[in-house]
Amino acid sequence: MGMTDQERDEFLNGSRYGILSHQRKDDSVVAVPVWFEWDGTKAQMFTMGMSPKVKRLERNPRASLLVVNAVEEPEAWVALEGDVTIRQDSESAFALAERMAPRYWDLTDEGRKQTLELWRQAKAALLLLELAPTKIRSFKD
Repeated sequence: MGMTDQERDEFLNGSRYGILSHQRKDDSVVAVPVWFEWDGTKAQMFTMGMSPKVKRLERNPRASLLVVNAVEEPEAWVALEGDVTIRQDSESAFALAERMAPRYWDLTDEGRKQTLELWRQAKAALLLLELAPTKIRSFKD
């Protein structure tokens, strides 16, 4: 059974990783885990400009972001499908990373705090990725 829009939004706003799938040059598919933020119309992610996924998405922006339940939860998932837009907006990309960090990391951990600080220092290299889905599929048990 699919989710209502409200159920989908609540699910996507939980602490979950997304799996971003997109195509390599040889048309094979590569999937990578990503942090994401859902605003009800698009998923935003960030990446370093030299990340291989940037070249792949520049070549072919079609992608799918799959978000799934944790093992101890009832089965559920949401797949967002569409084109990824790459934005040269390092300020927004770092603001997104900083906003999402407490959702994904324990920031009392010194190593995590140091990584966030390294991102701050390298924020000029950060890019904002936006997936505004043209198709959304979902399931809940």
